[in-house]
Amino acid sequence: MRIGIVGLGRMGAGMARRLAGGGMGVVCYDQANAARAALAGVPNLECAENLAALCAKLEGERVIVLMVPAGAAVEDSIRDLVPLLSAGDTIVDGGNSYYRDSMRRALELSQRGLRYIDAGVSGGIHGRDQGYCLMLGGTPKSIEIFEPVAKLLAPHAENGWLHCGPSGAGHFAKMVHNGIEYGMMQALAEGFALLAARKDLDIDVARLAETWRYGSVVRSWLLDLCAGILQDNESLAGIAPVVADSGEGRWTALESIELGVPTPVITLALMSRFSSQGRSDYERRLLAMMRAKFGGHAIAREK
Repeated sequence: MRIGIVGLGRMGAGMARRLAGGGMGVVCYDQANAARAALAGVPNLECAENLAALCAKLEGERVIVLMVPAGAAVEDSIRDLVPLLSAGDTIVDGGNSYYRDSMRRALELSQRGLRYIDAGVSGGIHGRDQGYCLMLGGTPKSIEIFEPVAKLLAPHAENGWLHCGPSGAGHFAKMVHNGIEYGMMQALAEGFALLAARKDLDIDVARLAETWRYGSVVRSWLLDLCAGILQDNESLAGIAPVVADSGEGRWTALESIELGVPTPVITLALMSRFSSQGRSDYERRLLAMMRAKFGGHAIAREK
């Protein structure tokens, strides 16, 4: 079996290497010449100069994985691919697309005789070596076709990947996964901030984080990452206190409102990220002015 991969960012390139290393033939395409050149010489892997060439190099019922950003890039890639594909071919969206978009795309492609899988992928830049967790949405037949690929990408052939349900289920699961991730990260960050604030207790925060990795209730991969970060730079000097959000946390919060399911931890973690991006500056200035007006409190002026 040969598989196509479109998009050779860190995740796409890592995925291509993992599949090729597992013995599967891989044909890749990326608009950037440098991205294609970086994979030159990798066994079982070749790069195509355009989408038409990629499709031509695949035989039988073709499977093409999109590893491009959610939104316009996915729409554009599907639009360009459709004329090049035949009934029975499968498009796999491995990005963090909004699950409702995935449901719409699956329906539209099915009307053309094409299969569509929404694949939530977790594992980040470490997935190439440790394997990716895959959350898949689509028809049973689509997943059956993709199963050999899932078994190579996952940490274990039988574990770390799941057919979550019909179209949209994979990206819905990934959306909630990332919402949980927001909450876990926020709790760890707040806890270590409290520890670092009590200078008088002289707690070695980096060593404590390392200690927690063994046997504690809060041990996790995110804690492992914290331990490494704090060991290298316990004061976090030189790091700007700005945390981006890529969309999944917002979708999770909106879904909780629509369903009436309370998610206060996830939602507050999202709000904290907004605050770090300067989006609370106006309200903080107004709060300072209100305190000054009713209580005569001093106002700190910007330098």
